[in-house]
Amino acid sequence: MDVIKRRPSQRVLIGKVMMGGGAPVVVQSMTNTDTADVTATTNQVLDLARAGSELVRITVNTPEAAAQVANIRNRLDALGCHVPLVGDFHYNGHRLLTEFPDCAMALAKYRINPGNVGRSREQEDPFTIMIETAIRHDKPVRIGVNWGSLDQKLVVRMMDENAKLARPKDVKEVTRAALIASALQSAMRAESLGLARNRIVLSCKVSEVQDLIAVYRQLSMECDYALHLGLTEAGMGSKGIVASTAALSVLLQEGIGDTIRISLTPEPGGDRTTEVRVGQEILQTMGLRAFAPMVTACPGCGRTTSSFFQELAQGIQNHLRMQMPLWREQYEGVENMTVAVMGCVVNGPGESKLANIGISLPGTGESPAAPVYIDGEKAMTLRGDNISEEFTGIVDDYVARKYARKEACGA
Repeated sequence: MDVIKRRPSQRVLIGKVMMGGGAPVVVQSMTNTDTADVTATTNQVLDLARAGSELVRITVNTPEAAAQVANIRNRLDALGCHVPLVGDFHYNGHRLLTEFPDCAMALAKYRINPGNVGRSREQEDPFTIMIETAIRHDKPVRIGVNWGSLDQKLVVRMMDENAKLARPKDVKEVTRAALIASALQSAMRAESLGLARNRIVLSCKVSEVQDLIAVYRQLSMECDYALHLGLTEAGMGSKGIVASTAALSVLLQEGIGDTIRISLTPEPGGDRTTEVRVGQEILQTMGLRAFAPMVTACPGCGRTTSSFFQELAQGIQNHLRMQMPLWREQYEGVENMTVAVMGCVVNGPGESKLANIGISLPGTGESPAAPVYIDGEKAMTLRGDNISEEFTGIVDDYVARKYARKEACGA
């Protein structure tokens, strides 16, 4: 697979997570609990971190929420979860960071939206206060501009300037330019206040795929700050997954982006960790990172009238996900393993040989036998009613034999 050339960017250290400067693209997520509820927020952060979220953002919107951030951090540390926490601030962040210094220290990064950071007054400039707080505590800052909360004064000024042109640009193009201008002007202002360039992350998030691609292409040409990618509201279910994949894949293929967040609307009672898994799968299918073994399975056709291969593929995929937290601690490189579950003789043997472990199940009219291939060679043939259990055991044995134990690697 060709290596994607990454755009040069500043390296930003967030807790112990390195972002930018050629470091692996970081997957992050955000809680949707009331941060004042310490137990609920701690539990959701744990779930997201265990799913693979390398940064977790939490809402800090009230004094009650700010007062509990340090408690949440302490509880997570006591549970052995050291994932960096990012504080999401709007409107009153300068006051919360000032009034709750424990909150300011416990967070690994602050997120500021220039469009609603708060109004400047004669002796109180919210943006300056937040940046100075970040400098004092040596915290990086994400300056995150959103289409839905763009600085209206800036938009009006740029629209007025555009209207005076001999050939005015369309409204959408001007709005895109305003997003970029807001982000870059805010970043330069933060630098003028003393925040180091390698402590700044930028984002210009919108909800439409083509707008996001256009904005980040331009932004990436105008700066070398680390960039956070994501649709600001991707949507629910398959729509949100498809939209996020379409937008981020184009940008990542062009080497743009240092961290991603998939902003899915969870279904009622849905699992918040879905967005983490989607982000991981985007990066892994593009060959940018590896998080867990990948399962290749055929879609089925008239040759595969039995549902058994579907059930086996689902069972193996679920088994790999369940085992991965343990395997990640025990084995080196297991996340790169590939498994194939195929439904008939047409592509079954070929695809199985290309995987680390593959099984070619019999299609309609074929002999009731399932050859298993290991590292390209036929190893055995399974028959009978226990194929699923036997194949799962073969996968487990392969992991134990193939991948070095981390203790032996000095990890």
